[in-house]
Amino acid sequence: MRRFVSRQLALMALVYCVAQIADAQNASLTSREIEQRIQHVTSGLIGGVVIKGDEHSTHTLADRMKEVNVPGVSIAVIHVGKIEWARGFGVSSVGGSPVTAETMFQAGSISKPLAAMAALRLAQQGKLSLDVDVNTLLTSWKLPSDPVAAGKPVTLRELLTHTAGITVHGFPGYASTAPVPTLVQVLNGEKPANTPAIRSEAAPGAKWNYSGGGYTIMQQTLIDVTKEPFPKLLHDTVLAPIGMTHSAYEQPLPKEFQPFAATPYHGDGKPVEGGAHTYPEMAAAGLWTTPTDLARYAIEVENSREGKANHVLSAEMTRQMLVPGMGKWGLAWR
Repeated sequence: MRRFVSRQLALMALVYCVAQIADAQNASLTSREIEQRIQHVTSGLIGGVVIKGDEHSTHTLADRMKEVNVPGVSIAVIHVGKIEWARGFGVSSVGGSPVTAETMFQAGSISKPLAAMAALRLAQQGKLSLDVDVNTLLTSWKLPSDPVAAGKPVTLRELLTHTAGITVHGFPGYASTAPVPTLVQVLNGEKPANTPAIRSEAAPGAKWNYSGGGYTIMQQTLIDVTKEPFPKLLHDTVLAPIGMTHSAYEQPLPKEFQPFAATPYHGDGKPVEGGAHTYPEMAAAGLWTTPTDLARYAIEVENSREGKANHVLSAEMTRQMLVPGMGKWGLAWR
């Protein structure tokens, strides 16, 4: 799978450090103290491994960006359950406007846990079941039976946990100059789809295998059950309730958001051919978002688990989402 996520013009960083208990001094930092913390991050980067007692050099964020050919970075920091600061660094495209906290990036597989939340909300509302044969929910397409499935039905729970035995790890997307297939064409591997047909490769529940194809089946299921376009469904059930105002599943990105969009680049610093790719596989890879909005999502999950703010899921459903199963995966979360 070709991944543009980490080179998508920017390294999309969500620094998640929620403290359960904090003293009063940390709870109300001055602007000067926050600026000092930002400077600590931008001027004190260390390597991936630090041995206690050994001297180690630090690097500035600007130097690291130059070294790895990343024109722009966006960071949001959560502290004591709130967004403490969010800031952009560099530019949204070479020679272009600066990155800000509102600059939108293609989130790649981070799309999956938010899409899963929509499925869990529908289950919570009794509009579908996580444990029935997914073919009983699908109307516009059916997962073909295969002897390898040993007669066992595939369920939404298995699709969300990557244990459904489904093919296709991920998707490369479609350049702006290329034709874009329908979702059913993607599911069947029919042209102009650029990935194989999404099919069974093992008996459901037999093993853990990461599958963007499974999330694409889930996307079609939610469309068939609700009779709504997937971007609208995700906006109404997840993004809007959480307050993710700079996020969207529309593919390609709507005109009103395009001024905020970052340009994707390869690791060698060259722009991705065809610009930002289009992903009809929205549940698996279609989210455009910001670190600030992702921070809001993380805070919502934490608060929802504790029963403090349940804008999308109940505390019980949130806890169920976070229970690790096969491969240490829960319902979309590892």
